Amino acid sequence: MLTALAGALVAWLVGAASGRTDVLVMARDVPYGQALVAGDLTLTAVAVDTLVGTVPADQLDAVLGQVAATDLPAGALLSPAQITADAPPGDGEVLVPLPVTSERLPAGGLRAGDRLLVVDAPSAGSDPLPVAPRTFEATVVRIGEPDMNGLRVLDVAADQGDGPDLATRAASGRFALVLLDAGDQP
Repeated sequence: MLTALAGALVAWLVGAASGRTDVLVMARDVPYGQALVAGDLTLTAVAVDTLVGTVPADQLDAVLGQVAATDLPAGALLSPAQITADAPPGDGEVLVPLPVTSERLPAGGLRAGDRLLVVDAPSAGSDPLPVAPRTFEATVVRIGEPDMNGLRVLDVAADQGDGPDLATRAASGRFALVLLDAGDQP
C-alpha cells in the first residue's frame, strides 16, 4: 500500500514538473525608466496559468536594452506589460531636473514613476500668490542621491510645452511638489 502511494506521488510530481516553463525573473530591483541589462535578470522554471503574462527565457536577448515601464522588484516574474522600448522622456515630453531639499519632499519620499504636480510658489517668506498658481503635471524618472548639503536632483518628465516654464521654476526654486494618487502610476 505504501509503495503504491509513493509511486502515485512520484508520478504526480513528474507530471507537475513537466508543466513548468523557463521564464525571466528579476535578479535585482530595477527602477522605472532604467534600461535592463543582463545582470538584472535571471531564469526560473514555473508552472503558470496562461492568463498570467510572463516572458519566456528564450526572449532574454530581445528584453535586454528594453526599459522598465514601472519599478521592477527583485524576485518578480517579468511581464511583457512591464517593459517598453522607449526610455523617458517619451514623444512630446522633456526631461527637467528639479533641485529639491528634503523639506520639499513628501515624508514618505518619492520613487520613479510617481506622478506630481509642480506648483508655482512665492519666494521664501513672501505672501501667497494673489491668483491661482500655475501647475505642471510631471512624472518622476529618477531621484538623485543627496549631496553634502542635502540637495538632490529630481528628474521629471513633463509635457514638451511646459518644459521652459518648468525649467524656469527649477532655476529660481519657486515651486512646490504635490504627489498625485499613487494608484495612477504607469
